[in-house]
Amino acid sequence: MDVKELQGMEAEELVGKVHELKQELFHLRCQHALGRIENPMKIRQVRKDVARAKTVLREKRSSGQSKGEG
Repeated sequence: MDVKELQGMEAEELVGKVHELKQELFHLRCQHALGRIENPMKIRQVRKDVARAKTVLREKRSSGQSKGEG
């Protein structure tokens, strides 16, 4: 996931994206525990995507862009 793509989203969309990524991370961790995951590095990638999305969301909320002030 690209940071530019995340920055183009609204705050509500980012909240949904974080939720979606957390669900994907949960499913990947379950697959890993069962030994059925094809690419274990996908867990690391999704975890970093969650962090990126949360960072952009925090930046938007702190700058007031989610309220239409920015």
